[in-house]
Amino acid sequence: MSPRLASARLSWDVPAPEFTGVLRTDAALLTAYVKAGEHHLGLLPPRPHRAGDQQPGAEHILALTRAARRAFITLHTNEIYDQLTEVRTRYLRVDALLAAAAESFPGLVPDQAQVVAEAAQIQAHKDGREVDQAMFCGAVLRSATAGTHLIEAMLLPTAGACDLLEEFRRVGRIALSTVVVERKSQAAYVTFRNAHCLNAEDNRLIADLETAVDLVLLDDQVRVGVLRGGEVDHRRYAGRRVFSAGINLKDLRNGDISFVDFLLGRELGYIHKMARGLLVNPAEAAWVDRCTSKPWVGAVESFAIGGGMQLLLVLDRVIAESEAFFSLPAAEEGIVPGLGNLRLTRMVGTRLARQIILQGRTIHAKDPEASLICDEIVPAAGMESAIDRAVQELSAPAVAANRSMLFLAEEPLDLYRTYLAEFAIAQASRAYSSDVLDKVERRWQQSQNRN
Repeated sequence: MSPRLASARLSWDVPAPEFTGVLRTDAALLTAYVKAGEHHLGLLPPRPHRAGDQQPGAEHILALTRAARRAFITLHTNEIYDQLTEVRTRYLRVDALLAAAAESFPGLVPDQAQVVAEAAQIQAHKDGREVDQAMFCGAVLRSATAGTHLIEAMLLPTAGACDLLEEFRRVGRIALSTVVVERKSQAAYVTFRNAHCLNAEDNRLIADLETAVDLVLLDDQVRVGVLRGGEVDHRRYAGRRVFSAGINLKDLRNGDISFVDFLLGRELGYIHKMARGLLVNPAEAAWVDRCTSKPWVGAVESFAIGGGMQLLLVLDRVIAESEAFFSLPAAEEGIVPGLGNLRLTRMVGTRLARQIILQGRTIHAKDPEASLICDEIVPAAGMESAIDRAVQELSAPAVAANRSMLFLAEEPLDLYRTYLAEFAIAQASRAYSSDVLDKVERRWQQSQNRN
């Protein structure tokens, strides 16, 4: 490549358009501006093959177009959302909302071709298109009207669960790729079986868990849900139950952890459904009439790390094996521990929450502080009977209504919504930060060397 051509490819430095406040006019301005930026970006090699000033040049183009998108969204969030949802009469999940936005407002968020191209790359080789998705989602969630409607859309039963519901009601058992959900008397047991990776969370597990949670909440024969880790294959824990190892860092390194399906989807999806309930009657005025909610028990064996520990913060009863431990290694991993920052403080207090999140402190079941996280600590042999007792106690008719009111008091919807608006952007940005990319690459290289 000649120096002159290389310089031409890096010279795009066009100021953002001056938006007028009229949606149609501003949408055309944004589309033209982003199209020009993408043209110049396309003249450069893919990220892993950029040399010299090419990567800084690409980042400059991406920053300019991102700033234009941000200005456009700031002006028109509610108008955009109303157009995409027919004034909030259509309920679109995050993935469908982003697809509709890409089609109706070209350049606002990555289109399907860009999403597919990025998904094929390892994390370090991506240009971070998901940050633009996060910026749009954050703006929607920041709006009380649009954000609340999006949250409601994500609380509706999934199509997959609706398809399986009749079979589950009839048979009482559904086996998904990474989860088994089984009804036993008045309880439904949701068991993680991502055995090859210590029940770590990945895109598939998140999707399966939402289906399973929906089935538990939709089945009238079920009064209580139980979360438990299945047996794993890891040589250190072979044959033992493990609750969860949190996010699958290998998948994060390989670019297989999706912002839409995982980083934001788990918080708006199955975890929020466990906490607030499944939206089954959207037209009703009161939340108690709109949602079906049930108490949840968590049975923690071996450990609950990262996302596994985050799950405990929305459960109504946590039973831990006496040798188990808990941790939120956010500072080490470099990402935000979901809604742990919002929920852990009210459970354990500000000082201990900071020790766990900022300093990486591990809490063992035998530590005095474990009583702030667990309701009961039992030997391994006593886990089954402890679960049975918890199910019996939580199956009383008034429990579901009271736990819903407790959660409403602890985490009002607007608090949850405003936290998520900032979390969406922070988490997507951290997933592409150099320190995170370096850490997951080092861990991946170490695992390759061991193998």
